[in-house]
Amino acid sequence: MRQVIVTPYQSSWPEAFQQAKEQLETIFGDRLLAVHHIGSTSVPGLSAKPILDILPVVDSLDGIEAFDVAMEQIGYETKGEFGMPGRRYYRKGGDDRTHHIHLYATGNPEIMRHVVFRDYLREHPQEVEAYSTIKEQLAVRYPEDISAYIAGKDSFVKAMEQRALVWWSHE
Repeated sequence: MRQVIVTPYQSSWPEAFQQAKEQLETIFGDRLLAVHHIGSTSVPGLSAKPILDILPVVDSLDGIEAFDVAMEQIGYETKGEFGMPGRRYYRKGGDDRTHHIHLYATGNPEIMRHVVFRDYLREHPQEVEAYSTIKEQLAVRYPEDISAYIAGKDSFVKAMEQRALVWWSHE
């Protein structure tokens, strides 16, 4: 059973991201165009489930499965699209997950959506505070129900995504 654990921001997360990024650079080599730290662990001050979300961008998904064995050798489960067309998903840590890899080909709109959301939060501390509070309350309310935790923050996140897109379009 996966526990819903939300912790205060950890200063070790950027270093853990850097280590994972270097591993991805070694594995994917020239196919890799960028690696973004996304999700709550990428926003200083934001409470988060202690799982790094990482978004590598590759030149194309053609033949990308050839790298699955190398990803498995460094501890990742290969999950394919895992419900999201155009994505390749890898996770590490089993029920005590530590990393989620959301790999996309360049040009996929999901890349911009994730990066804009992250950048918006980094620039809006009042949103970070509100989002942290909601996540902490939901983790207490649903300590063993990840689906209820996710559903509980869904409308808040969607509204914040809209504010982030408006903010980004005026930058």
